[in-house]
Amino acid sequence: MGNPQEVRKHSLGERVAAVFAFRESILILVLLVGGIIMTAASPVFLTWPNLEAILLGLSVEGTIAVGMVILLVSGGLDLSVGSTLAFTGVVCGLVLTAGVPSVIAILLALLAAFTVGLVNGLLIAKLKMNPFIITLGMMITIRGLLLVLAGGRAVLNLPDSFTVIGQGRLLGIQYPIFVVILMTVFGDLLLRNTRFFRQNYYIGGKEQAARLSGIKVDFMKVFNYCLIAVISGISGLLITARFGSASLTVGSGIELRVITAAIIGGASLNGGEGSVLGAILGALFMGILANSLNLLGVDVYWQNLVTGLMLILAVVFDMINEKRKEQRR
Repeated sequence: MGNPQEVRKHSLGERVAAVFAFRESILILVLLVGGIIMTAASPVFLTWPNLEAILLGLSVEGTIAVGMVILLVSGGLDLSVGSTLAFTGVVCGLVLTAGVPSVIAILLALLAAFTVGLVNGLLIAKLKMNPFIITLGMMITIRGLLLVLAGGRAVLNLPDSFTVIGQGRLLGIQYPIFVVILMTVFGDLLLRNTRFFRQNYYIGGKEQAARLSGIKVDFMKVFNYCLIAVISGISGLLITARFGSASLTVGSGIELRVITAAIIGGASLNGGEGSVLGAILGALFMGILANSLNLLGVDVYWQNLVTGLMLILAVVFDMINEKRKEQRR
């Protein structure tokens, strides 16, 4: 018989290994360690204004990350989310300045975002076109459309009845922060526990097998692209309301940061893997990293370099992980 102490040690080691097998656990540990280091390095880090700035950044990228991870799980990809974000804000701004009530303007703007997702989804699901090419083309097309619609100028002087959704506070906390928290909770619960959303794992894992099992793959793909477009639209409305103006350039490059966050959080470019919680933690990691570089006085050009390197490392890690899985099979 083995030594009982050895058995206990072994079981404890297994428990620790099981905990760290989850990417979320590793990310939480990294965030805690990073937070401790930054608290020692900068007295500003743990102040509420700085933490609020991090959370407000997360309210935009984190919200989109919820939709992006669902899409990645199903084997999809959307590079047009940043353009959709800006498009929604500009459409809402133009409609508001035309004298339309805020509620109707918001609904029309979200309808515009939904249309972008619907076009992406139909081209990809029904015509079997490459998601990378279609959404890249859509990204460029929408940016051009924005210049035409707004005449190359930002839409200013938006009414208070609209800006309150981005600037208003509850218990001293701005509304967009509550939005990302609610999106995270509901998104994670839906993806983990509902039959409808869990179909995405089967589609991303093996699409043909999913079709044969009776899953409506094309419908799910169209739904996912519409979903991420509307979520991007919500982010666009929040950031437009926050700044009180609709910018043509807002959201530029956000698609790469969101994809990086989702991959860091455990999603795979090959589909079949990922969680909303992991994507949010990845987005929070990216936000804290950018904030820390700012506090340490690192030049913005170096920050872009770090973001690019993080994307490369995330993809490399994803590829290594996929190869390990293939070897186990």
